[in-house]
Amino acid sequence: MTHDIGARLRERLGLAPPVPVAFERGDVTAFDGYTRQRIDYRGLEGDTIPAFLFAPTAQPAYGGVVVFHQHNGEFHYGKSEVAGLVGSPFQAFGPALARRGLAVLAPDALTFEDRRGEVHGVEPHYYDWLQHYSAMSYRLLDDDTLMRKGLDDAQRALSVLVDAAELDAHRVGIAGHSYGGYTALYHAAVDPRCRFACISGAICSFDTRRREATGITLFEAVPGLAQMVDTHDVLAAIGPRPTLVVSGTEDKYSRDADQVVAKVAGDFITELRVARGHALDQERFDAIVEWLAEQATSG
Repeated sequence: MTHDIGARLRERLGLAPPVPVAFERGDVTAFDGYTRQRIDYRGLEGDTIPAFLFAPTAQPAYGGVVVFHQHNGEFHYGKSEVAGLVGSPFQAFGPALARRGLAVLAPDALTFEDRRGEVHGVEPHYYDWLQHYSAMSYRLLDDDTLMRKGLDDAQRALSVLVDAAELDAHRVGIAGHSYGGYTALYHAAVDPRCRFACISGAICSFDTRRREATGITLFEAVPGLAQMVDTHDVLAAIGPRPTLVVSGTEDKYSRDADQVVAKVAGDFITELRVARGHALDQERFDAIVEWLAEQATSG
């Protein structure tokens, strides 16, 4: 049953199979222990997807991770927050993982940073929120969903990471916090090329979110989704691939993450639950980096 969830989601969304993706490289900037390069590639709709590729300098990368950035109501932050250039230092997974020997691809999600229609860069614009809303609503008018677009983008990011960093495909995974965590959850469920996945601040049942009036990401606005699956079903579909679930007891977006995990059979999940809120801190950041590095090593 669980192994069918990914296939059922793909069919419901009309998600095309992963394909090789051409990309263009930009200039390389060197830092202490790693390099950062701008990468651009095309989405299914012909749109440009900008990303940063991080690579270690001490040796060739032994594995890789696609890191999906958070939302946090800051549409002007995307890949640059993963790069440590703006925002929270506990979202700067690119440099931290590259210094540990991994290649990292951090793409902008649709309507974030350089994928905004009105402006590019890391300065906010009054139209930012409406662009994100329109990215969902206009697709719904066409019997399409933002999730299909987001997961197609995610598949492309994984293809680009493997080719651009010349990686062993058995040593690549995905990670994300909050909005990035939802992306990682569903991407891992539908794409077996994700050999491991870290999902932070994004595991909570639909019933709990309804009861506590917790907002649903527009990414999840798929008609009939809650009648088809609940969060534990999607999480179970990732198994037996190693999965790290990070949550906070005071985080409404992962309020009952421990109960969701308990419903999933198998021992593929590592759980880190702390008595804190949604925003990442040093403890969770360090634990995520360590776990991802271990998974890439053992892939």
